[in-house]
Amino acid sequence: MDWLDDIKWDRDGLVPVIAQEQGTRDVLMVAWMNREALAATAARGQAVYWSRSRGRLWHKGEESGHFQQVHEIRLDCDADVVLLSVTQHGHDPSIACHTGRHSCFYRRFDGKHWAAVEPVLKDPESIYK
Repeated sequence: MDWLDDIKWDRDGLVPVIAQEQGTRDVLMVAWMNREALAATAARGQAVYWSRSRGRLWHKGEESGHFQQVHEIRLDCDADVVLLSVTQHGHDPSIACHTGRHSCFYRRFDGKHWAAVEPVLKDPESIYK
């Protein structure tokens, strides 16, 4: 049996993926993969996602230069979420979010509103041309 058959893909053939920084264990982002993206990630050792907005495979960093080196791939107990342990490359400190921040989880609920609590490390206009 193919190792990809062990995953519980959703009705669209996708599985959610959490990218976690290997050193800090920060959750950098959540994205989606299909079978082809996960197989490509395992084969190349860099994160490849399925972009729902683009409708195609998306090699993380293909436009920004902010690649994710994959150290480990894990599957949760229900076999419906993948966890990647990654090193984020391309900027120091690392940028995983398209907003130019370290993590996509930069907003914290303060009891009434969502407040941005992480700085923009690089202007997104200068990242994506």
